[in-house]
Amino acid sequence: MFERFGDALDRLLPMHLWIGADAQVVRAGPTLTKMMGQGDLHGQAAFALFTIRHPGPVDSVEGLRAMSGQRLGLVLRHAPELPLRGAAVALPDGAGVMLDLSLGLSFARAVTAFGLTLSDFSPCDQTIELLYLHEANSATTALSQHLTARLQNARAEAQAQAMTDPLTGLANRRAMDGEITRALADYSDDFGLMQIDLDLFKRVNDSLGHAAGDAVLERVGDVLRQHLRLGDMAARVGGDEFIVLFRDCAAPDDLGRIAKRLISACEVPISYRGQMCTISASIGIASVRAYGQRPSLDQLLADADAALYAAKRAGRGRFAFHGSPPIEANIAVPVMHRRRADDRPPGGFRRRQNDRVPRPD
Repeated sequence: MFERFGDALDRLLPMHLWIGADAQVVRAGPTLTKMMGQGDLHGQAAFALFTIRHPGPVDSVEGLRAMSGQRLGLVLRHAPELPLRGAAVALPDGAGVMLDLSLGLSFARAVTAFGLTLSDFSPCDQTIELLYLHEANSATTALSQHLTARLQNARAEAQAQAMTDPLTGLANRRAMDGEITRALADYSDDFGLMQIDLDLFKRVNDSLGHAAGDAVLERVGDVLRQHLRLGDMAARVGGDEFIVLFRDCAAPDDLGRIAKRLISACEVPISYRGQMCTISASIGIASVRAYGQRPSLDQLLADADAALYAAKRAGRGRFAFHGSPPIEANIAVPVMHRRRADDRPPGGFRRRQNDRVPRPD
């Protein structure tokens, strides 16, 4: 009887299952056949294909006929993780039972698991509307995630820019203050701090212009990066003023060797448009190991600044440690002796104090 309307059944009820009185499949809709993945289901044992869980287990045509008109909950045996909904109708003249299935709330997972498309559903099936809503929600979620990622990246870039010196690419004063503060809070971290001021830099600016000065500063930034280890930080904190934080490096001998290498590297002439730019550097060093108790940020910077002042007074192109005896007698070994240059003295490190001591010219 129903064979004459097979095409109509397939189109209107693509997930139907006609079970004969002998409990074998008489006909199955194309979508259900696709989900089963076994080819033509005709003649197969119907109750081997699915399990009815609600309102109770059923394994016979008579039991299924008794549930005619009720809402059923069932799963395909090869996909028990995808609950389905269904309804059974007892067919007349002993023709068996017609079972119509629906994906229900499992539609999204089923579409993915079985590769279903809109053509696999009846035109009036609400699953189509759910698919449209699901796709719209997915698109909205993807767009939202994309925008969130862009905002997070933009925020991260803005934060990085706020902590970076745009000319040299080193950290800036704000970033360095934060790093020193964190290092001071970690009592297991013995570290050394160097404040560096470039000698003869003003002469480069005055004779060759600010573009040449910028080229020199970029080169110094490269020099500092080359001497950093993992965990160290270098920052440009003023015009030609730099601070370098060396983690797990507080011994005077180690810091002295690093300072000498930095000065030597800074003294390598820099070519700019056919002109040679020659500078040097003076360095003041403070080590947390020299304090009886952890110093404050201001105290540490001020002490390193005082050591830098002493190095400048001694002739520049030198380094000095905070807390050492008078520099004329006990300054750390200088790279070489020089006459004083006409560059300006260091400035800006003791920014938190109003009683600045005049620096030598």
